[in-house]
Amino acid sequence: MASKLVLLLVFVLDLIAFGLAVAAEQRRSTAHIANGDGFTYCSYDKDIATGLGAGSFLFLLISQIVIMAASRCLCCGRAMRPSGARVWAIVLFITCWVFFLIAEICLLAGSVRNAYHTKYRRYMGGRNLSCETLRKGVFGAGAAFVVLTGIISELYYVSYSRANDGQASYNKDTGIRMGNL
Repeated sequence: MASKLVLLLVFVLDLIAFGLAVAAEQRRSTAHIANGDGFTYCSYDKDIATGLGAGSFLFLLISQIVIMAASRCLCCGRAMRPSGARVWAIVLFITCWVFFLIAEICLLAGSVRNAYHTKYRRYMGGRNLSCETLRKGVFGAGAAFVVLTGIISELYYVSYSRANDGQASYNKDTGIRMGNL
């Protein structure tokens, strides 16, 4: 039986990670061109999205650690009994890790890229100035994959628990009797 405490904890951690990722998408850095004494430069607003993205990254990482510790990362521990739940557990395990890596890459890359501020200056008569900012949707993609990771990881844990319920029975009749020839 899957632990309801583990499922609740993972749900709450994923919900917090999702909320932080959505907030980071809403609070991305924006830039505008400002004028100084004989030159123009890029002026950026406050950099809150970097911290929100990093927080989302950490909450999703903790969530994944909790699921993998509870299930012993599928590879450690006793063998699962042969069943359809075992097949689903293996498929969901691989899918969970793929979605997790994509979400973490989006959140980490978004945080790093959002923190990067160009320091270009243009003196009078120079070429056009480009103030680079994070593309719209990077944190949004991370948030979408946080949701997918949360759903798939909880399904994985339930399938893993079903495959581990009961004892693997290897003492059944094999169908071939060699005793009475």
